[in-house]
Amino acid sequence: MLASCSTRNTNNPVTHAATDTDALRDSISAIISDVTGEIGVAAIIDSKDTVTVNDIDKYALMSVFKMHQAVAICHSFDLKGTPLDTIIEIDRTSLNPDTWSPMLKEHDNEHFSTPVSELLRYTLMQSDNNASNLMFDRLVSVAETDSFIATLIPRNSFRITERESDMQSDHSRSYNNHSSPLGVAMLVERLFTDSILSHEKQEFICETMRSCSTGTDRIAAPLINKDGITIAHKTGSGYINENGRLIAHNDAAYITLPDGTSYTLVILVKDFAGNEKQAAAIMARISDTVYQAISQDKSHN
Repeated sequence: MLASCSTRNTNNPVTHAATDTDALRDSISAIISDVTGEIGVAAIIDSKDTVTVNDIDKYALMSVFKMHQAVAICHSFDLKGTPLDTIIEIDRTSLNPDTWSPMLKEHDNEHFSTPVSELLRYTLMQSDNNASNLMFDRLVSVAETDSFIATLIPRNSFRITERESDMQSDHSRSYNNHSSPLGVAMLVERLFTDSILSHEKQEFICETMRSCSTGTDRIAAPLINKDGITIAHKTGSGYINENGRLIAHNDAAYITLPDGTSYTLVILVKDFAGNEKQAAAIMARISDTVYQAISQDKSHN
């Protein structure tokens, strides 16, 4: 049985001293002050304390939108009573051999079939572009995804209009799928603490995000070796723009500490004048700063 998405115990709620949000905001701002590019951060601590830095709806989502896509697909399946083990028939020739696609590498046959749940795992755990394109084309469209997500978080906090194939053909279109850090954080927060889908499907997404294998050098980096911490996240990366800058390097995470304290942390990097390793190092530093601030406040309780 999958663990519940929500880690909160309503009978014995976790209590701790409120995080010093002003100090945390200042610490994050200091980290990014000398960065050539733009970095936006949003943190929601125990569903009450919120910290944002550069919270503007202008950051390219890249593959973070695959979380939005998974939520929209599960909602559509809920409405239709369709199970996630529904089989999809796939013609290999319809897939792009020149994009990131672990699914394509793992299926050698010209024709193969796979359940929708496996397509979602490919997108959420490994950020598979072919699986995402296929589900947009055959299950729930980009426009339908954008429309449904707007019922969950503010319309003015995001926009999704492009598939991975659209962005690959014209990298400038990557900016058309955009969000504020808080917009992403609100969706993550609702996914892990609210009831927005059927219990089964919502737990499936949460559990799959806990198994994400991409971008472990970002938000997860300072937390991986600490006992009892659970990290669920979705990353997004990609492309160099015409000015030689990294269009985006993102991570959106829900983190649970051993005592049940939880927080959402979203870091979105835009037009970064450096490589992915350098961007990830800054993200890891921000993540450690947030973790230390929360841990110190708890220790003073």
